[in-house]
Amino acid sequence: MNEFPRIIFFGTPGFAVPSLERLVIAGFTVVAVVTAPDKPAGRGLKEKASPVKEFALLHGIPVLQPVNMKDPRFSEQLMSYKPDLQIVIAFRMMPKQVWALPALGTFNLHASLLPQYRGAAPINWAIICGEHETGVTTFFLNDQIDTGKIIFSEKIKIGIDETAGELHDRLMEIGAKLVIRTIESIISGSVREVTQESLIIGDTPLKQAPKIYTENCRINWYQDVVTIHNFIRGLSPHPGAFMELKMPDGTLRTLKIFKTIPEIGSINKSPGEIITDGKTSIKISAQNGIINVKLLQLSGRKAMNTGDFLRGFAGIFPETHGI
Repeated sequence: MNEFPRIIFFGTPGFAVPSLERLVIAGFTVVAVVTAPDKPAGRGLKEKASPVKEFALLHGIPVLQPVNMKDPRFSEQLMSYKPDLQIVIAFRMMPKQVWALPALGTFNLHASLLPQYRGAAPINWAIICGEHETGVTTFFLNDQIDTGKIIFSEKIKIGIDETAGELHDRLMEIGAKLVIRTIESIISGSVREVTQESLIIGDTPLKQAPKIYTENCRINWYQDVVTIHNFIRGLSPHPGAFMELKMPDGTLRTLKIFKTIPEIGSINKSPGEIITDGKTSIKISAQNGIINVKLLQLSGRKAMNTGDFLRGFAGIFPETHGI
């Protein structure tokens, strides 16, 4: 197993690191890592390596950072490593000349139960849509996004108040184990591929998981409290659901909300109206009840629990309209 297969690993964010780490610990031959180019980050905008690159360099694994994956020179680089198998986790779409290169194929780890929630943000959307379960899936790549034949999947329950960040960390570890299981199955020749089409029931539309942009993260207080609660936890901690507050000086500041408790019941308040005792409680009215805010962040400040926030910023609320 130390000699075969020769693996090239594609990945960029922290979600991919535990899988790469398990490959190294298990003694698989990772001949190269492909990750995104370094990007400016922080106040000084210094070039920052991806988490996958940092891990690879620490373990002496060669790193490739192509700008254009269709560049023939990149394909030549890949071929020079003579890969038998390629693994893709949280990486961009790949051209056929890349994913079709190794004899054993290229498989992807996706953080949903395919064919549901194809796309860039499956963890966020599963929570936003109020799902009670999700999982991870490994599948062979083809020429369309997230549509290839399924190898394995593993299902887990979503906690009623679980945030996207918390679910991310659980799926990251479960997915790493599934990657090893998938490789062992491929090596042994015991893979039984399942088409995604065979898992689609009737004409029911599939749920999608498109990339989430900041402009889509504004909270709509005219929705019901459970929908708002799911929206907030589905965007927590990144990119963060937000509202705007009118400050005493008339300027608008962004307020991100990360943790809440939904309280259903009739309330004689307009949607988005803030109710606070100025000490320990911040509640915001919605269509059929209130959202009890537990963790929040004013732009330019760190995230705080409600009590700490009110000790520093209680004075901003009397002038806010909350919408």
